[in-house]
Amino acid sequence: MNSPEKKIRVLVAKVGLDGHDKGAYIVASILRDAGMEVIYSGLRRTVSQVINSVIQEDVDVLGLSILSGAHETIAQKILAAMKENAIDDKLFIVGGVIPDEDISKLKKMGVDAVFTQSSNYNEMIDFIRSRVN
Repeated sequence: MNSPEKKIRVLVAKVGLDGHDKGAYIVASILRDAGMEVIYSGLRRTVSQVINSVIQEDVDVLGLSILSGAHETIAQKILAAMKENAIDDKLFIVGGVIPDEDISKLKKMGVDAVFTQSSNYNEMIDFIRSRVN
C-alpha cells in the first residue's frame, strides 16, 4: 500500500525483438501526467533485465507493451520469473496489439489486466490506482 505522499511507480517494459515503442511512450506519458512515476525499459530487453529492473527500481506496477504477437509466451516467462523472484505481488499489466480471444488466456495465466490499442486511458489509470492504493 502506498501512502498519499508516495507516487505509484510503474515500469513500462519492451521485451524481445519488438521494436515498436510509440505506444509505450504514449502510455508512459499519460501515466506521468496522471501523477505516477514511470520508468521506461527501452527496447529489446530480456525477461531477466526487466525482472531486475522491477526489483532494483522497487516499482508497484510492471506494464508490458507488446506488439509482436508473442504476448502469451513472454507473459508466461515474466510471470514465472516474478514468482521465482518473490515479486509476484506486483501488479502485472499487458498492453498493445492483443487479439480479443487472447485476453482471457492472459488473465487466466495471472496477468492482472490487459489493455489493447482501443482501451480508454482513464480506465487504465483508474485500474492502476484502485489496485495499488
